Amino acid sequence: MAALTPEQLAALGRVADGEDRPVEEAKADDGGKPSQATRLVTLATEGADLFRSPDGSAFAAVRIDGRPETHPVRSKGFRTWLARLAYEADRRAPGSQAVQDALGVIEGMALYEGDERPVSVRLAGDEQVIYLDLGDASREVIRVDAEGWRIVADPPVHLRRPRALAPLPRPERGGSVEELRTFVNLASEEDFTLLVAFLVAALRPTGPYPLLVLHGEHGSAKTTTARLVRSLVDPSTAPVRAEPRDAHNLMVSAANAWVLGFDNLSALPPWLSDALCRLSTGGGFATRTLYSDDEETIFEAERPVILTGIEELATRGDLLDRSIIAYLPTIPAGERRPERELWATFEKARPRILGALLDGVAGALRELPTVDLPEAPRMADFAEWVVAAEPALGWNEGTFLDAYEGNRGAANELTLEASPVAAPIRELSEAGGFEGTATELGEALAALVGEEVTRRRTWPGTPRSLSSAVRRIAPNLRELGVEVEFVRSAGGRLLRIGPSGRPDDANDAGHVANDGRDAKSALLSREWAA
Repeated sequence: MAALTPEQLAALGRVADGEDRPVEEAKADDGGKPSQATRLVTLATEGADLFRSPDGSAFAAVRIDGRPETHPVRSKGFRTWLARLAYEADRRAPGSQAVQDALGVIEGMALYEGDERPVSVRLAGDEQVIYLDLGDASREVIRVDAEGWRIVADPPVHLRRPRALAPLPRPERGGSVEELRTFVNLASEEDFTLLVAFLVAALRPTGPYPLLVLHGEHGSAKTTTARLVRSLVDPSTAPVRAEPRDAHNLMVSAANAWVLGFDNLSALPPWLSDALCRLSTGGGFATRTLYSDDEETIFEAERPVILTGIEELATRGDLLDRSIIAYLPTIPAGERRPERELWATFEKARPRILGALLDGVAGALRELPTVDLPEAPRMADFAEWVVAAEPALGWNEGTFLDAYEGNRGAANELTLEASPVAAPIRELSEAGGFEGTATELGEALAALVGEEVTRRRTWPGTPRSLSSAVRRIAPNLRELGVEVEFVRSAGGRLLRIGPSGRPDDANDAGHVANDGRDAKSALLSREWAA
């Protein structure tokens, strides 16, 4: 970035604190010498590379003791660097107001004169090269490409370090993901396969990412497993946290970490389930900028997430479609290990396990262009990535897809079990089908389940809530051979329920229309063409 003239610096200085100060005052404290704020701006432009991120935030790339660092201009890290630079140059501490004035100018220069560059936390790159921040004092990163991985000192990407970011171990070659098996308490071979798949996916800089949902009773090591998993990709001083209070807090967490971990949840409220769906496949959140009436701050992120809980957490179909569900059996008292001993042993194996995961990532980069799934499941990008990594992980062809399809089938059943209307809708389909309005469907379902069920809080009590509940489980019902359609007609919006595979002209093939008879009798008399 070209250095500014004294006149430009003075003009910017007038704007820094919102006042239209005279040029002479901006230029000097006394005797015609440059003001402290102007001096700070000059030092910053000489020592920092200023730019803006895609979301419009101002950043500075600096070098400290020869190592590259990236800081938001308004961060404590950049203010500290600037104050240190000023003291080294002038042997006096800058005043707080001068620092504030200078930061306003520097921010403007980064936003309006700097170029646009992406800034990442922990992981950056694309489908050719991936950079993983070690997070230690060396400021070195792991570079992964189709040929393998190595540690480099000066990556061509900008990686910032939030306060909670903790260091990764330096990976070692010759390890195997099988070494992880002795540290995690999982119920099946398929669950272990999916756990490794989650880790390999979490080391990819682009999503979508599955949610890893760990279920188990007290004493099944859910929290420990979540901490172990996160420590292999994105270790943190706070690896698992309580449920976020709202979507704003969730997105703030996502902006400051690569992997999110939420521990010991009892349930997922609808807003959090929807927000996690957006976080899995990419989404944003807008909130009013602090101390502003009409400006918005936009958070946008796509992140791997780990959830733990005793009860079934992901019960809505859209979230279950994005989830890997793993069950942890209770550990018998005689087989428990002291946590101190477990972590000491794990720390010795962690560099080799990380090296093996990086081998898998390098293999995925190498094989991904040749992967062609016969039937792409939901989260197809995730599935292709893990299938591409199979040879490098030492897995036989089909290992992942077999485990993944089984997990998805179980998740599908879980969605239907959690819905109060799924079972009676399946009954309707088996009894001949249904066509009518949401109000008529509610009457038909109520006749099947009885008043005791319809009075429960979970029962959708209005036509609109019933329609929404049916829409959510329609893909899951389709997997079991029950077709649900929402159609428009002259009489309004109708729902059609019947066995999958019926012809589109079912109404012309003997389908009996709703003629106003008792809802239960009508549904039993309806006939659908095979």
